[in-house]
Amino acid sequence: MTEIEEPSVADPAGRNLTFGLLEVLGRAIVVGDYRDRPFPTEAEIVAQHGISRSVTREAVKMLAAKGLLGARRKQGTFVRPQEAWNLFDTDVLRWLLERPSSVILLRRFSQLRIAVEPAACALAAQSASVEQQAAIGAGLERMRAAHRGEDDTLESDIAFHIAVLRASNNPFFSQFRDVVSTALRTSIRFTNRLSRPGASIADHAAVHDAILRRDADAAREAMASLIEKVLVLIERHAGQETEPNSDQGSVQ
Repeated sequence: MTEIEEPSVADPAGRNLTFGLLEVLGRAIVVGDYRDRPFPTEAEIVAQHGISRSVTREAVKMLAAKGLLGARRKQGTFVRPQEAWNLFDTDVLRWLLERPSSVILLRRFSQLRIAVEPAACALAAQSASVEQQAAIGAGLERMRAAHRGEDDTLESDIAFHIAVLRASNNPFFSQFRDVVSTALRTSIRFTNRLSRPGASIADHAAVHDAILRRDADAAREAMASLIEKVLVLIERHAGQETEPNSDQGSVQ
């Protein structure tokens, strides 16, 4: 690992030493750098990265809150098994998706989406305000513009799905938007390489139109169909991968 340098006050990300260390250690844990060796002690982290003990303690505390680290008396700090990791934490999910092989994780994420987003879509058809309907329509228009090269393909797709979640007017579905946004950044890049550009616009339009008609059943079915097509693309590749049995590999 490289030494963490104190960021400039002009750093647009606004990161400080604590978040810099959090990023380095969190990614190292998730990609498996500590699978076969113990997590470093506080003194080792301080010496390796040239930062203070207070910064180290704060970063370790934040990693523990994400479920990545635990501590026992006389044993010190250790990496927890993946079953304990908070997969809904956007940092943890992002680090997982940075693994060399994340197709199985994408499949599992899509399975979660198909359990959540069609239900949110049905609620949106029933309760979306005129403004919320317009936001979904704006997301769809951005996707069409992106197909013409006038907008960003990834951001426009994410904007559409987030608008649907918000239009459900269910705060639990609405808070799912951060997880959707993080994972879609990988999922869309992956599936766009396998399908014809712009191929999903018609599927998104079907979702949009059903919501505007206030047809909850059609909206649910349209969203389920959209995600099922993503799953088909992912399954073609995930089927060739072997899921490891160890704790460190159980959330591929």
